[in-house]
Amino acid sequence: MTKSLQGPDRSRDLSQPLEKLGPDEAMKVRSDYLRGTINEGLLDSITGAVSGDDNAKLMKFHGIYVQDDRDLRDERRRQKLEPAYSFLIRLRLPGGVCTAQQWLKLDELARAYGNGSLRVTTRQTFQFHWVVKTDLKATIRGLHETLIDTIAACGDVVRGVMASVNPSLSALHAEVYDAARRVSDHALPNMRAYHEIWYGEERVATSEPEELFLGKQYLPRKFKIGFVIPPDNDIDVYTQDLGFIAITSGGKLQGYNITIGGGMGRTDSAPETYPRLGDVIGFIPKDKLLAATDAVIGVQRDHGDRKVRAHARFKYTIDDLGLDWVKAEIERRLGFALKPPRPFKFTTNGDAYGWATGEDGRHHFTLFVENGRIVNREGLALLDGLRAIAQVHQGTFRLTPNQNVVIADIPAKGKAKIAALLKQYGLDHRNDQSLLRLNSMACVALPTCGLAMAESERYLPALVTKIETILTENGLSKEPITIRMTGCPNGCARPYVAEIALTGRAPGKYNLYFGGGFHGQRLNKMYRENIGEEAILSAISEVAAHYARDRKPGEHFGDFTIRAGYVKEVRAGREFND
Repeated sequence: MTKSLQGPDRSRDLSQPLEKLGPDEAMKVRSDYLRGTINEGLLDSITGAVSGDDNAKLMKFHGIYVQDDRDLRDERRRQKLEPAYSFLIRLRLPGGVCTAQQWLKLDELARAYGNGSLRVTTRQTFQFHWVVKTDLKATIRGLHETLIDTIAACGDVVRGVMASVNPSLSALHAEVYDAARRVSDHALPNMRAYHEIWYGEERVATSEPEELFLGKQYLPRKFKIGFVIPPDNDIDVYTQDLGFIAITSGGKLQGYNITIGGGMGRTDSAPETYPRLGDVIGFIPKDKLLAATDAVIGVQRDHGDRKVRAHARFKYTIDDLGLDWVKAEIERRLGFALKPPRPFKFTTNGDAYGWATGEDGRHHFTLFVENGRIVNREGLALLDGLRAIAQVHQGTFRLTPNQNVVIADIPAKGKAKIAALLKQYGLDHRNDQSLLRLNSMACVALPTCGLAMAESERYLPALVTKIETILTENGLSKEPITIRMTGCPNGCARPYVAEIALTGRAPGKYNLYFGGGFHGQRLNKMYRENIGEEAILSAISEVAAHYARDRKPGEHFGDFTIRAGYVKEVRAGREFND
């Protein structure tokens, strides 16, 4: 990346000799704008992975992860076979909105190449799992037929942009969704490599640099953006690198409060890493949205740590340089001072299940999808049911940040038909779950995630059943309590803002956290370290019994665990590991 690429907005020259760069930074520079030798690696029939030293990392920028079936890893090692490789493909789906026609194509591709499964992520998009190398191009070209791509769904770029799902505010939601889509398109890397590798387009010769804003090194690490509409904090806006909080007057969007510096990732063995909640730094009118986006991303591009990768997220840049300095630098790039934040209030970060009617008279049905897995199982043909709905649906589908699905924009004359299909496939009662289960969330973890140290998606439903018994015994079955689980400390299910959280340490062992804010406004704190199920249930039972006896009217579980002294309140990210 050279000074000439960005002109007057650049504050320093990032160009360095390759030998002085960290491994990932050097890889990006060598990659010829993310091409690498991916094409050649895909043709290598000797391995089910993609050959080439850097290609597995480069493919992340294309929305693709190399994985293997960890249930089979030991047996295949004993047989002296390479791991059972497959690929995760993550879609770019701003705001989690897709058409019925797109849903039908996703269903088709899932059945053909994705082991009959679609996975709703915690960032409002879909993932295909179990796609083998020989099916990668067919899958991505199939997505292209319905104008969906996977560009920048992973990698050191702006990831998929999130937006609140709130059917009762249809006009406002539509405007905020449009803003999220515009920011997603605006921040997208140029990335001609994607079109050449996956669509077979010819490379166009040019003397101009491909990435005028990002340069050859792109961003230091992933960068997450989200839009939220109070009073629902469904996207957990404080966990975003850059969050836009919609501010209205008389029901009309005026602009956004900006929050910066959120991030969940941490490493158990590295106490210098920690989750952090974003800081609200000011207000911008809505016509300054793209300028503000560029200014904030530009600060991280130019000042993020490019030597120590574990220290490269925007949250660490802010803590190293100071919030006041970062805010002033954002204002310098904008050319004007941010206005003071406008008042707003959050009340929940959960979803509103069941039927709702928008102000335009259209209907919406929010369907609980446990841990986001859309698949046919004995007694619940979820994949088939949603396909049948998509075949007659005249509106859209919206994925929620809590891994659920909204059948949205149903015209009045179409509601009866959708309701009949929900009933036919047994989906009309999917929302008849405990409030604990409805407020639960898990990452994928085993068997496909290479970072997982313990189960998550496959284990949390059974654990929730046992916790439900505890809550019922204490008269708490109707209390909304957020619970989240991840298979490692990386935080993909945003566990560190949950009232109860579990992060994997080893097979069957987890760290247990209490004290997160009910609407995502506060980090939790570790209560027990590296414990198994018996100790987890014992700890929750003790605290739940105390909560049932001594809670104040309207007091949430996370608030109580702090007031009762089970954990200390975390006021800043650095305190998390104290």
